[in-house]
Amino acid sequence: MIELGVIADDLTGGMMVASLLEREGVHCPLVTSPRALSDLNPGAEAVVIGRKIRLIPAAEAVDDANSSARGLVAAGVKRIYYKYCATFDSTDQGNIGPIAEGLMKTLNTDRTIFCPAFPEYSVTIFQGRMFLGTTMLGESGKRFDPVTPMTNSNLVEVLQAQSQGKTGLLSHTTLMTGPKSAADYVERQVSEGTGLFVTDAVDNEDSKRIAELTLDWPLTTGADALPMFYARAWREQAGQTLSPPSVPQPNLLSAAPGYEAVIAGSCAEATRRQVDYFENVHPVYRIDLLNASSDFEAELADWATPRLSQGPIAVTTSADVEGVKRAQAELGIQGAADLADALLGKAAVVLQRLGVRKFVVAGGETSGQVFVALGITAVQVAPFDNLSGGYCHQAGPDPMSFVLKAGALGDQTFMFTALERMRQADQSED
Repeated sequence: MIELGVIADDLTGGMMVASLLEREGVHCPLVTSPRALSDLNPGAEAVVIGRKIRLIPAAEAVDDANSSARGLVAAGVKRIYYKYCATFDSTDQGNIGPIAEGLMKTLNTDRTIFCPAFPEYSVTIFQGRMFLGTTMLGESGKRFDPVTPMTNSNLVEVLQAQSQGKTGLLSHTTLMTGPKSAADYVERQVSEGTGLFVTDAVDNEDSKRIAELTLDWPLTTGADALPMFYARAWREQAGQTLSPPSVPQPNLLSAAPGYEAVIAGSCAEATRRQVDYFENVHPVYRIDLLNASSDFEAELADWATPRLSQGPIAVTTSADVEGVKRAQAELGIQGAADLADALLGKAAVVLQRLGVRKFVVAGGETSGQVFVALGITAVQVAPFDNLSGGYCHQAGPDPMSFVLKAGALGDQTFMFTALERMRQADQSED
């Protein structure tokens, strides 16, 4: 029995969940489609399906998530978790609410929770309001997000605007009353028509209470943190203790001999700083979305070929705020994003053909596009560490390693740290 199946709405988020579970001692591979579930290692206790459904039209996202859910059920998964961004990135059209309600129908359940909190990283929820540290979500930099601006800190209101069913709150106070009282509260609310519950989570104790309360629910939803608490809860229920494996530090996966490259599609400030810092030492190929050549692949190959043997290179569509606005004004928000993804997917294929086997990829949407373009269907994920959970490896006759990162993560040296980790893996097998 696979204890937990996670449907992640983008690849980097799914990778982080898998790495956090690996840190807990739970073997959790990541696959990119339900078809790959048939090849799971028999020792897998959990599995993540990393999809690209965060920003596509809601109806398509619902169909995609339901397909993943049916695949997980067929694979014998005991419980399903829908994972989305810790800052609840969405709009009044979705996709969080529609996907969750679609999964509820598919799994025949009348209730689920929404817990995007990650107290370990100071992302908390109190009285239904999200806080990033001491700043409320609607007052943070997320209010300027070019695709999913988060201007309302009240997640009950945000969720209700994109959902058909009635949304309620499972508050810190209710959680503190104990499991029976909290369960009784949920039953009363469900009987009165509320099936969607935003949960407070001000600290790890709240996360523990939530996991224990909802452990046997067919469907729960949230961000990266809650699956760790589910793992602890099911082990405790079975009279077991989680014993994280003893791994060398730093965590090393298998070797992937070959050239090195960075692919950056995120426009987050952190990624822009990282690319600029990288460019102080190594060459960067910057793609102008408004002037991309029809011969882009040939031009990139000509540029990269003499440089790859000298060290890592980078290919990026990342731009500053004004550059993003110019591209979106001419191409539309979705049009600019789609073009950037398409070009970076083609770039990944060009670089792979030129011998790149170690990739650092910045941006959740970009990471998904790169995996699709390269035909990556399943990877081994390293336990969570200072690479923020994105280090993974595809084995086989032509192995490749990746470090995937969400756009906003990492200090300016992240690209160098990630590349060095993969080099160490090569050296460890020499």
